[in-house]
Amino acid sequence: MSISGVLDLFRGRPHHPVGADGRMALSDHLRELRARLLKAVVFFLIAFVVGLVVYDPWLLDLILDPYYDAQAALEGQAETTAYIASAGGPLLLQLKLAGVAAIVASSPFWLYQIWAFIVPGLHSHERRWTRVFAAVAGPIFIIGVATGYYVLPKGLEVLIGFTPEGLQNLVEFGEYFGFFTRMLLVFGVAFEIPLFVIMLNLAGVVSGKALGRYRPWIVIGTFIFAAVATPSTDPFSMLMLALPMLVLFLVAELVARLVDRSRGRGADSTDQWDDDALSPL
Repeated sequence: MSISGVLDLFRGRPHHPVGADGRMALSDHLRELRARLLKAVVFFLIAFVVGLVVYDPWLLDLILDPYYDAQAALEGQAETTAYIASAGGPLLLQLKLAGVAAIVASSPFWLYQIWAFIVPGLHSHERRWTRVFAAVAGPIFIIGVATGYYVLPKGLEVLIGFTPEGLQNLVEFGEYFGFFTRMLLVFGVAFEIPLFVIMLNLAGVVSGKALGRYRPWIVIGTFIFAAVATPSTDPFSMLMLALPMLVLFLVAELVARLVDRSRGRGADSTDQWDDDALSPL
């Protein structure tokens, strides 16, 4: 394949006429999806290489600090030591750590690609939200990851604190890294959920009024989700996930109501009629 052919894969240009409302043929949608996936993969690979370069000592210290903080907090209560189980463990750890760092660092770019793929299905006056989404989605994801990183030592302290007196807790580093990754990604993805609620509102799937009507269930569901999703069992981690999510859900409801009002989808609008309701016409 020529260089121009490779570049065309990344451009994802439609091969058929595009409708005035942004409609494209299915094959063109798939070409666009392929192009955006390729861009996201290339950006991820660049971030992955950077992660390998800064692995030792910066990334390694970053992942070990929560464990060391928990170890210091448990001094005199429980004895714990981290270890690597196999000869190939250090290399596998380096690759995994660089991969997770690349996912987090490249999150603004691949989140933008997700939103940009949805944009053609929206009205022209809604496409201005693309820039807003690109500016907000990445930082919110990173804030969620940072929150998970902040509460991680407390979760480790609670879990390791169950070690019986007289026994030593040996923490296999591969398992610890898996726990570390789940904790951070759960927080990062959870913080994005309210933003996707706004996306559904822009697409006309859910209204601000409906969010307000189901607010009590959203609150209960958020706490249940936080209790199930957090790898640790302590209530502190659950609250640190649930409370910011609730604030973001309230902001999402407010934005949805403002969007509905700007579109004339208020309480008295005909858009609020159920599908089976009789029209006055």
